[in-house]
Amino acid sequence: MARQKGVQEARKPSPAERLGLRVSAMINSPIAQLVRRVTIHRLDDDPQEAWDAVMEMLAETDGLNMTFNDDGTVTLEWGQREDEEVVMDDSEHEPQEEAAAPF
Repeated sequence: MARQKGVQEARKPSPAERLGLRVSAMINSPIAQLVRRVTIHRLDDDPQEAWDAVMEMLAETDGLNMTFNDDGTVTLEWGQREDEEVVMDDSEHEPQEEAAAPF
């Protein structure tokens, strides 16, 4: 059966979408999540318009601090979200008696 014309062909992402995906991957990396900080950079093939659009979107994000570095990179820092806080209740975890060493 022939393909229907209504089926959309895969389209290439725009430069801003590609840059956004790259920045998102950098932000979501395990190390960046652990330290709550990442330094992003513009590649030579990233158009200035795409870079500006992504920087504007990041600037509008609540809880995100941006530092524009002298070398053209941007350091993003964020705090722990309220829903990520882990509170341990000491009453649930009573100290266990240490067993005697077998030696």
